[in-house]
Amino acid sequence: MLLFYLCCFGLLAGFIDAIVGGGGLIQLPAYFIFFPQLSLVQTLASNKTGSFLGTLVATLRFIKRVTIDWKHLMPAIIAAFAGAFSGALMVSYIHKEQFMPFIICSLVIVLAYTVFRKNLGLHHNVKKLTATRYYLYAIGTGGLIGLYDGMIGPGIGSFLIFAFIVLFGYDFLHASANGKIINCVTNFSALIFFFVKGAIVWHIALPVAAANMLGNYMGSHVALKKGSGFIRVFFILIVLALIIKLGWDYWVKR
Repeated sequence: MLLFYLCCFGLLAGFIDAIVGGGGLIQLPAYFIFFPQLSLVQTLASNKTGSFLGTLVATLRFIKRVTIDWKHLMPAIIAAFAGAFSGALMVSYIHKEQFMPFIICSLVIVLAYTVFRKNLGLHHNVKKLTATRYYLYAIGTGGLIGLYDGMIGPGIGSFLIFAFIVLFGYDFLHASANGKIINCVTNFSALIFFFVKGAIVWHIALPVAAANMLGNYMGSHVALKKGSGFIRVFFILIVLALIIKLGWDYWVKR
């Protein structure tokens, strides 16, 4: 019965994650609630299994319906893979709590910028960048966000969408599609590390992954059907929820 409840949360997490990211707000805490007997590394590894497979479903859906400039995206993909694997290796050497004020403040800036720039991300006008600036943006975005996902993780989908909109001029739909590809790469990179360590609890991870995949399929369908305007509103709500959740955990619960 506990596994069934966890799968329900995995379904909801996948639905939200497919649209704007932020599914980790739901699925990871659910793991801690329903299976507290798992070690931290087992929880993270099992959760990452569901996140990767679910994100893969949404990614494939977006690729079929949204035009992806693979040549444009490839430097960010490579940098994200390297960054996420490096982050996973470093995770045992850092204290995540030290980064939380910076992450929360960054999310507040993202939220304010999005709210006050009412046309932000509603039109797909790819910026014409010099080769040097493009590679700087692409490698910087992929590497830094990949490193962040490997070490910490919360809000990676939101940060990716915001980066693609502000740096490259994408609309919310294209930013979400490209962000999903990067997120899929970072999940896969970190998952390799957990798989080699033998930390995945398969009899829990696979059912939750199936639920997450279904949620991602449903969420990507809604995102593709509703378009950038809907995704923008959803984005604002999820970033606000991230700020409240992370702020509560850092300043109130500890």
